[in-house]
Amino acid sequence: MSAEQTLQAPGHWMTGLRGLLLQRLFQAGLVAWMVGTLTFVLTRTLPGDMAYRIAAGRYGDDMVTTSAAEAVRAELALDQPAVTAYFSWLWDLVQFDLGRSLVSGEPVVRELWHQLGHSLGLALTAVALSLLLGPPLGLLAGLKPRGTLDRASEVMASMLRALPPFAVGLLLIMLFAVALGWLPAAGHGRAAHSVLPALTLALGLAAVSSRVARNAMSDVSQSPYYAFARTKGLNGRINFLRHGLRNAAVPVIAYLGVQFVYLIEGVVVVETLFAWPGIGHALVHAIVARDVPMIQGTALVMGLLFVALNTAVDIICHLLDPRRRQS
Repeated sequence: MSAEQTLQAPGHWMTGLRGLLLQRLFQAGLVAWMVGTLTFVLTRTLPGDMAYRIAAGRYGDDMVTTSAAEAVRAELALDQPAVTAYFSWLWDLVQFDLGRSLVSGEPVVRELWHQLGHSLGLALTAVALSLLLGPPLGLLAGLKPRGTLDRASEVMASMLRALPPFAVGLLLIMLFAVALGWLPAAGHGRAAHSVLPALTLALGLAAVSSRVARNAMSDVSQSPYYAFARTKGLNGRINFLRHGLRNAAVPVIAYLGVQFVYLIEGVVVVETLFAWPGIGHALVHAIVARDVPMIQGTALVMGLLFVALNTAVDIICHLLDPRRRQS
């Protein structure tokens, strides 16, 4: 790069960053509309009477009567045309109003804020565990491709990725809760309750990140600049820290965006399995109770969270890799 290009590079990078943020802002709006519309249509087409399901969620299945269902129908205006209800919801969304739960009567935002805290705590714990387990093992395996550690980690990663999250969770419950009695099988309230659900999510994430780190480290270790660093006299540890770790970290962090899909998908199953009071557990109960505002609000938050996490990953990759800033 010339001197003039070097001086202009930060400005060009900031322009690119602003473009990225504007693009993701548009994507967030599109996700909000599509997710809300799909959940609205799907909940309206479910079999059964919505008024009866909401009344059952409020009063219990044994206490539901025809008069109670009709009272709920009149209170919530469930007999209005679907088109009218849809545009009413769309107008509330433009005003950032997610409405109130049809079952509890509480504002959806308040309930989601409480549940999201539990889900984020579980997700962050799972990501931290996966980063401790997966990438270090993958980096060590990538230094000696096709070695014993590489082959063993490949088999383990394939097994973990082949198992769905609920199967991994059940195996962990049978081992650590039933057979050994070390940890509680389900619940919330103590730090021990978060170990099994977080580990269930972390093992699936670590299986992927270990192979991504292995492939990245294998490519870096066979690259010309890594070999040249060895010819300069750098020992293996310094060469790895200076030239290997940062270059191998870029694809691992970039792949975190794909891993977040697994994380968001797994949260719904894992929270239900372990009775964890998070947003995934709330989504299942909202679907059973036909609580349309809660379903739309929960799905909306999960979709926007995915967009936000991918945006953060892109920004970190730009900070780590100077080639992206120069381009």
